[in-house]
Amino acid sequence: MAMLGVLGIGVLLGSLWLEHKAGLTLPTPTGSFAVGRAIYDWTDDVALDDLAPVPGTKRELLVWIWYPSAAGQSVAMDNYLPAQMQAAAKPNGGLLRLLTRDLAKVHGHSSRDSDVSPQPRSYPVVIMRAGASAEVWNYSTLAEDLASHGYVVVGFDAPYRTYSVVFPDGRVMRRTPENNPELCEDQEQAQQARCVNKVLTAWTADIAFVLDQLERLNVSDPTGKFTGHLDMTRVGVFGHSFGGAQAAQFCSLDSRCKAGIDVDGSLHGSVIQAGIHKPFMFLLSGQGDFSSDAEIRQIQADIQSVYDRLPADGRLRISIRGANHFLFSDDGALLKSHIVLRTLRALGVVGIDGRRQLTVTVYCVHSFFDAYLKGTSVSRLKISSPLYPEIQVLE
Repeated sequence: MAMLGVLGIGVLLGSLWLEHKAGLTLPTPTGSFAVGRAIYDWTDDVALDDLAPVPGTKRELLVWIWYPSAAGQSVAMDNYLPAQMQAAAKPNGGLLRLLTRDLAKVHGHSSRDSDVSPQPRSYPVVIMRAGASAEVWNYSTLAEDLASHGYVVVGFDAPYRTYSVVFPDGRVMRRTPENNPELCEDQEQAQQARCVNKVLTAWTADIAFVLDQLERLNVSDPTGKFTGHLDMTRVGVFGHSFGGAQAAQFCSLDSRCKAGIDVDGSLHGSVIQAGIHKPFMFLLSGQGDFSSDAEIRQIQADIQSVYDRLPADGRLRISIRGANHFLFSDDGALLKSHIVLRTLRALGVVGIDGRRQLTVTVYCVHSFFDAYLKGTSVSRLKISSPLYPEIQVLE
C-alpha cells in the first residue's frame, strides 16, 4: 500500500510538472478589433510617493496600455509577460511552482507597440486595477477583451505596493509588508481602517496621476501613437477585489470617472458615506473570501447602502453563480489541471470552470461600459442573457 501511495504521488507530481511546462493561450478576445499593447515608465515630477520607504522618493509607475490596433500590420505578437520580467514573477520553487504556469509558455493576443486603429478617431479610456498587491498583467484577459471592443485600457503597477515591479531598465522593486492591504485585516478595527485607507489613498492618487498623464499623451504623444486617440470625456474605472474598492473610491471622488465597476471587492474609504453619483456596477462572485459572518454582513450592508443611492437608471448589482473570488484574474484561464479542478470542485471552492467565469465576466464588463461610455443604451442596461445563465441580477 505504501508503494502504491508513493507511485500515486509520483504520478501526480509528474502530471503537474508536464502541465507547468505546457504551452497555453489566453481566451480569445470577443470584440472585432485586433489588440496592441504598450508599456511606459512614468515618473511624477511633482508629487512624492508617500508609501516609499525612503522619504522624498518620487512617484513612479509602470503603465500598461492595451488598445484597438490597426489591422493589416506586420507586427510581432508580444510575450504574455516580457522576458526581463519573467524571472521576477516566478515562485521561488517547490509545490507552488508546480501549481503555476511557466509564464514563458503563456501566450496572449496583443501585438507589441502596433499603431492605434484610426477608425474611429478616438476611444473611451478605461482604467483597470488589480486585486490587492497583484500585478496588472495578471488581468490581461479582461484588458485584451475590452480593448477588442474599442477601448483603451490602462493598468499600472506601483513600487512598494505592487508585489513586484520590473522596470524597463532592469530595476526590481517589491512590495513592503506595511503596504500589503491583506495584512491590514490582522489589526484591530480602527488600525485596520487607517492601514487600508493609507494604501487606498495612494492608489486613488495614482489613478488621478495616470489620467493627468493620459491627457498630456492625447495632446502630444512623443511617439505619435496615442495623440488624438484618447477620448478623455469618456473615462471608466474598474477593478477586482481591492482594485474594485479603488474604482469605487475614485469614482466617488473624481468627476472624470463617468462609469465604474467593482468586481467582487469590499468597499473602503469615504465612498461608503458619500456614495457614487454616476453609473456603477457591483459584479460579485457570490462566495466571498472573508473570515466571519459579521464581516460578510458589514460588507454586504456597505455595498447595499452605496447601491441604493446610485442613479436608478445607471446601477447594477449582479452575481455570477459558481464564480470564485480569485479566478477573475488570468488565474481563471491558467488553472487547467483536471486533478486540481476536481479537488477544488469537491471542496466547493470552484463552481464553474475558470475560463467560463472569465467568459461571463468579459461579457458583463464590456456590456456595462458599452451602455454608459458609448451610449448604446438609453435606459437601464438589461444584462441578463440566455447565453450566460450564470448571471443573477440582484435587486
